[in-house]
Amino acid sequence: MAKIGKRLKSAYEGVDREKFYELVEAVKIVKGAAKAKFDESLEIAMNLGVDPRHADQMVRGVVELPHGTGKTVRVAVFAKADKAEEAKAAGADIVGAEELMEMIQQGKMDFDRCIATPDMMGLVGRVGKILGPRGLMPNPKLGTVTADVAGAVKSAKAGQVQFRVEKAGIVHAGIGKVSFDEGKLVENVRAFVDAIQKAKPSGAKGTYVQKISLSSTMGPGLKIAPGSVAG
Repeated sequence: MAKIGKRLKSAYEGVDREKFYELVEAVKIVKGAAKAKFDESLEIAMNLGVDPRHADQMVRGVVELPHGTGKTVRVAVFAKADKAEEAKAAGADIVGAEELMEMIQQGKMDFDRCIATPDMMGLVGRVGKILGPRGLMPNPKLGTVTADVAGAVKSAKAGQVQFRVEKAGIVHAGIGKVSFDEGKLVENVRAFVDAIQKAKPSGAKGTYVQKISLSSTMGPGLKIAPGSVAG
């Protein structure tokens, strides 16, 4: 069994791991327990009553957090001509077509989000086996295959979060920094949970949201009373 370090052991002091905390109280505790030497992220994990092996139980989507994530997001865009210029003007970090495809083939992937115009998907498909496993493959359902590249770039830079349920039925995401004030973190949590609720698949049976927990990057996890998350 893994040994708990002194810092984490100290963070767990005063935390009841079996209690279901009210959201506002939980955020306050998580902020107070974040003692790392860097600005930790607020992490949310949700256990859902779905089996993503079935297509009608997949949960996937995007949410624009009201206060962003606090992270710097590097964006790559597959586009040409006017659309390439629009992407650059909107703040894209890397813009190109064949040259961007070649960069990816060479393993040069210094970006966190990949966007493409519809006419570029033939090129993108040639590096799909590289982008896909990294969660970077442009997808129209996520708004990353679009003619509105400027809007997509701005949304990504502003703190748009993509989510996808894992094999065990868990959705996990970073939804802010512990340096944010409590009110902003609470609003980000509610926006994320609301997006998951709206993404409920047709094949989900029984209790959809089974468990919600919050933690900082290096801190203890707290169970959240689902009723306290509703705005």
